[in-house]
Amino acid sequence: MPRKKSLISLMKEGILEVLIVNAEDIRHTNLIGRPAYYVILQCGTKEYRTKTSPGKHKKVLWNEKFKFNFPLSEWKNLTHIKFRIMDKEFFKNNGFVGETRIHLGGIITEGTDKGFIVLRPAPYNVVLEDDTYKGQIKIGFKFIANKEVQNEIRDFAVMPNEPRSICSCIKNLWKFPWWICLYPFKQENSKKEQKHE
Repeated sequence: MPRKKSLISLMKEGILEVLIVNAEDIRHTNLIGRPAYYVILQCGTKEYRTKTSPGKHKKVLWNEKFKFNFPLSEWKNLTHIKFRIMDKEFFKNNGFVGETRIHLGGIITEGTDKGFIVLRPAPYNVVLEDDTYKGQIKIGFKFIANKEVQNEIRDFAVMPNEPRSICSCIKNLWKFPWWICLYPFKQENSKKEQKHE
């Protein structure tokens, strides 16, 4: 039994969901052509990149969500998340627009204590190379201390190895939503009928 308890403690992890909404009034580094911006997110050893989005009317839209999964023991050592805004350029290396660093201490502490925390999207200053500010990036956060997964693992670990009866297998089979399998078939048939008409 002690080995099962250690398995449960290893499975404790936290998930940080990051929503990058948009950026406004950020620096334009292209000399020729329209700007095309993307963001590189970095937290610990993991890194993501948003899609490239044109900067129209001084506002850049991404509306993308990313997930960072780490064991809770690692989250305690992660101090910040970094967002580097880049401008895609054709004739030279991509231009650095600015960056935003957000400290995670409060988010992780409160999220771990309560089980989860949600921070609605809010604007954060974009810092340039010379430590001045130009524009803002709007970002939202959700941190989940993965308690549901822990409970499922605990239940599974405690379950004895009993043979299953045929009745319980048939009962579980009836719980399956069969209508999902029939829905695409009905949809295809209705499309064929519409073509024939």
